[in-house]
Amino acid sequence: MQLGIFAKTFPRRTFAETLDAVSSHGLHWVQFNFSCVGLPTLPQTIEPNVIAQVRNDCAGGTSSTSPTLTDRSGTHRVRPSIEIAAVSGTFNMIHPDVRSRRERLSRLPLLAKATHELGCDLITLCTGTRDPDDMWRAHSDNSSASAWRDLLQSMEEATAVAEQYNILLGVEPETGNVISSTRKARQLLDELHSSRVKIVLDPANLFHHGKAERIRDTMQEAFQLLGTNIVMAHAKEISADGVTGNIVPGRGVLDWNYYFDMLAQMNFRGPMVMHGLAEAAVAEGVRFLRGKLWD
Repeated sequence: MQLGIFAKTFPRRTFAETLDAVSSHGLHWVQFNFSCVGLPTLPQTIEPNVIAQVRNDCAGGTSSTSPTLTDRSGTHRVRPSIEIAAVSGTFNMIHPDVRSRRERLSRLPLLAKATHELGCDLITLCTGTRDPDDMWRAHSDNSSASAWRDLLQSMEEATAVAEQYNILLGVEPETGNVISSTRKARQLLDELHSSRVKIVLDPANLFHHGKAERIRDTMQEAFQLLGTNIVMAHAKEISADGVTGNIVPGRGVLDWNYYFDMLAQMNFRGPMVMHGLAEAAVAEGVRFLRGKLWD
């Protein structure tokens, strides 16, 4: 299993500089967002030179124009290549404004084409919320029959795009979204019957704010229901009161030993991607997680 990180963790002037920062922590995988190259997460247009530049930046040592790093001795060296584990394609898939939903869906084919051209086969999604302003914020109507119908319609259109460009779609259970639990994620997989829809698992997102209880039981259920469909693992810490973000892995209450044990039992070989922590905390987080990784 390989350790990676959200590229957005390192805001820099250029994407090459972002990857230099990633590489400085010994990481070789990123979850890419087009915001890293000055575009929206779901761009309306992507110039061919942008794709070429991102590919070249990721290639590192394969090009004479690749960026270089300087080690402690002052010796210049070529940065190792970095793989794109996934491309972020998040938008509110059940936005209460149908026009907003349709407009974002119309951008997905371009993102899928770009993802394929970048040599990546996974787009991560946000199943969405009825909250009109924040696609991560819970809403009482998320559990309505109409919200579920809208999600199925959006997902069916998205899977058709995925089929066209031979990519996968990663759905992540999150308490603030319509797919608020692993049981609902299982229901979605069963109703869609699509091999293109997979799971991104972040255990920290399975707990409501205000509490983080029965952690091991909750994680066990996630693996029982979704284990064979997990294509990416996220690494984010959670506090005892259910708050995520800006907590270094190992300093909260997530049962990391159990998380890694379950991933090992299912023979998981995908990337584990860190996020939800400040750049200054990355080095400590990498050390903690590296101590639990296996080859």
